[in-house]
Amino acid sequence: MAARGEYAKGRARREQILAEAVGLFGESGYRAASLRDLAGRCGLTLAGLLHHVGSKEALLLAVLEQRDAEDAELVGPDVPPPGEQQLEALLDVVRRNTARRGVVELFCVLSAEATSPDHPAHAFFDERYRRVVATLSAAFTACGHPSPASAARRLVAVMDGVQVQWLLHPDDVDMVAEVRAQVQRELGTTARR
Repeated sequence: MAARGEYAKGRARREQILAEAVGLFGESGYRAASLRDLAGRCGLTLAGLLHHVGSKEALLLAVLEQRDAEDAELVGPDVPPPGEQQLEALLDVVRRNTARRGVVELFCVLSAEATSPDHPAHAFFDERYRRVVATLSAAFTACGHPSPASAARRLVAVMDGVQVQWLLHPDDVDMVAEVRAQVQRELGTTARR
């Protein structure tokens, strides 16, 4: 019985660490963030923090994987078939992001930092962007778009750019409306064929 209680405590502590890391990485960027600062935010020593996360690189990847898992959970276990339903599911993720400022900050900072080939999250973001573009390309293909890969890249670019603008001016930027407008523009291209 004690093992189960210890497991639950360890899991709760790890969740706390990941949540605090999202905030710290979003505020400072990965490279400037200090594990000592993170340990302090979590009420741990540096050794205690490292016991839970292993290394700064492992922590970063855990934070990124958690973000993607939360987004996948929003879509649900039954991924919508390619097409308009999949594009609508994407809008649900954008809608959810409006309530997760820290996660959006983290993503914006890290995706820019990770363009450097020596960044620990470079491979993660490279694979993630390839996967997202491929998924959106399949959705646009199913909708009959004449240039689905290009449409997918434009949609990702709009989403990333709108996130930055929203972070700067949250009261003036409606991320969901902007992304929906881009999807509609792309689908309008299909209708004009």
